[in-house]
Amino acid sequence: MTDYTTRITTVINGQEETFFCEPRESLLEILRDRLQLTGTKEGCNDGNCGACTVILDGVSVNSCCVLGVEAENASIETIEGLADGDMLHPLQQAFIRETALQCGYCTPGLLMAAKDLLAHEPLPSNERIRLWLANNLCRCTGYTRIIKAVAQAAKELHQKP
Repeated sequence: MTDYTTRITTVINGQEETFFCEPRESLLEILRDRLQLTGTKEGCNDGNCGACTVILDGVSVNSCCVLGVEAENASIETIEGLADGDMLHPLQQAFIRETALQCGYCTPGLLMAAKDLLAHEPLPSNERIRLWLANNLCRCTGYTRIIKAVAQAAKELHQKP
């Protein structure tokens, strides 16, 4: 670390975290390299693929395009916080049930983006799901199963009391 590091305090997956970072370091670098939250993937590193999607203060963002210093006093959700202990989130269950993943590299970003969508629109149409996830690239699945999985999870979540 250089003399230009900044002390950042934030909440990640419900836990308060403090770390030091340089002004140029991305949130993606902090999550993966400093905090060992390697579920968030580095793909393009320029905001075009969505593999690094996390939820920052209730909005899905490409963590490669957010500076670590911007996390000060923020709330961050990563793929590691999606499940509740051993209980998978309904989105994760639906992705497995619908085989909406193959290599899995894009899956964490897709799941986090889908979680954000369902927080804003509890019962989105297939077209809205497609539009919302358009910034998350997948080279293996062809998206049909992903859209079906998100729609099924939305119905399950909507039916819960």
